[in-house]
Amino acid sequence: MSHRSRLGCIVVDCQTRELGEALEFWSGLFGCSGKVDEDGKYAVLKMPDGEPKVLIQAVDHAPRVHLDIETDDRQAEARRLEALGAKRVEAVKSWIVMEAPTGQRFCLVPPQRQDFEENARRFED
Repeated sequence: MSHRSRLGCIVVDCQTRELGEALEFWSGLFGCSGKVDEDGKYAVLKMPDGEPKVLIQAVDHAPRVHLDIETDDRQAEARRLEALGAKRVEAVKSWIVMEAPTGQRFCLVPPQRQDFEENARRFED
């Protein structure tokens, strides 16, 4: 058995209830547009083709940037990364929150970008 994974998204966690100002800054930084969703919790920036997805997210915890690793088998990828020293923090909806041995958190999520099948790396289970 094998599975695939790759960097899927850079997530900018903003400790705010109003994403408008955060979206204005981050879209200005990247020189692109974006739109806050109807719940006011997320805004996806329209990045050029081939670049990772960038998501602005309203959160209650301290602001930070984290990575979403897209994978076609979250459990297998979690086991692979645990063997490298990562630990599982929690399961949230359809993703797994992980922590690197150096303390950074990241999420394992389902494939999100259209070119996943052709560009993700394959790992043996």
